[in-house]
Amino acid sequence: MSVAGRLLSVLGAFQDGPESLRLSDIAERTGLPLPTALRMARELVLWGGLERQRDGTYRVGTRLWALGELTPCLRRLRATGRPFLRELHDVTRSAARLFVLDGHHAMVLDELGSPVLYGSRLPAHATAAGRALLADAPETVVDKALAEPARLTPYTITNVNVLAQRLQAVREGGVAASHEEWRQGVVCLAVPVTAGDVGTVAALSVSATPAVTSTQTGRITRALVDAAAHMSRSLDQA
Repeated sequence: MSVAGRLLSVLGAFQDGPESLRLSDIAERTGLPLPTALRMARELVLWGGLERQRDGTYRVGTRLWALGELTPCLRRLRATGRPFLRELHDVTRSAARLFVLDGHHAMVLDELGSPVLYGSRLPAHATAAGRALLADAPETVVDKALAEPARLTPYTITNVNVLAQRLQAVREGGVAASHEEWRQGVVCLAVPVTAGDVGTVAALSVSATPAVTSTQTGRITRALVDAAAHMSRSLDQA
């Protein structure tokens, strides 16, 4: 394998995998000897394709996110979605995010509010946005996402049948919810965004605290449904 091939294989190790990988994980996923994997990882860190974190693990670097944003489809989604994110943030006073499906993860394409999650790939099964995206995803993608659902908090739903029911509820009701399943202290609601005959292309999500009242939940849900509908129409007219 050429040097370029080895570098690309290291980047490919993050496809459909966890957000962070140990060096041993990279070597196992690529089939490269550990010393070779280390050299390739170091080269990619210098270039900005990978970032080495404090615990010694690696994650995709900001330079790749910047290059990814040059993809016309993602640029269009982000540009179209930004006004609706701003409106959601202003109306709900909570963090508003735009997600796209990346394998069986939900990737944060844009956001307004904190904590900053831009570029993060979150497990689709445990997030409201992930469920909104999976509800209209190909069966093979759904099967992979629900194959071995990890328990991230004491509240994470890992029963495959229950998760399948949650996806069906999204198909019928159009709104997905996640109550402290991805991170304790965070409650999320999300609504799919569609584009013509393509179906679901993104999801708009708002995060709140578990103390959110039913009245506030209703207000957030209405704001999400309206924003998703308007964004879908904007994509159809573009």
